[in-house]
Amino acid sequence: MNIFILNLLLSLAWLGLTGQFTPVNFMIGFVLAYVLLWLTLGSGGRESYFKKVLHVIRFIFFFLWEVVTANYRVVREILTPSHSMRPGIVAVPLNARTDLEIVAFANLITLTPGTLSLDISQDRSTLYVHAMFIGDVDDFRNHLKEGLEQRLLEVLR
Repeated sequence: MNIFILNLLLSLAWLGLTGQFTPVNFMIGFVLAYVLLWLTLGSGGRESYFKKVLHVIRFIFFFLWEVVTANYRVVREILTPSHSMRPGIVAVPLNARTDLEIVAFANLITLTPGTLSLDISQDRSTLYVHAMFIGDVDDFRNHLKEGLEQRLLEVLR
């Protein structure tokens, strides 16, 4: 966490040095500070921060791609005269254990168009998800577990 704060402070210093207080310039400063910290502190046993940042970036791009493709499927379903929907409810076993992990996973599913988190089992081991497009139940379940849940847990753990 201390390295993250140092990264933010170096990014703010970059903003002050350049005199351009824009989000793009902040991101440039953040990336430059990240590289600088990686070069100077990377071998000092603090690799977890640098791995975590890469996991967060990977997760953001993955989730954005999921939202875009889900929007495309829903819009295509609305605009075409034929319907390819195969809605259903699927029980997804959870690897997430803490409240934060479970709530984040359920909310990210709900944020993706065409899917909705419905309920969690009493023992908190299964999440019930409604989806508009379920071809194969096992494929859908694996897509959620190996895609979204696995990447989320890499970020949160």
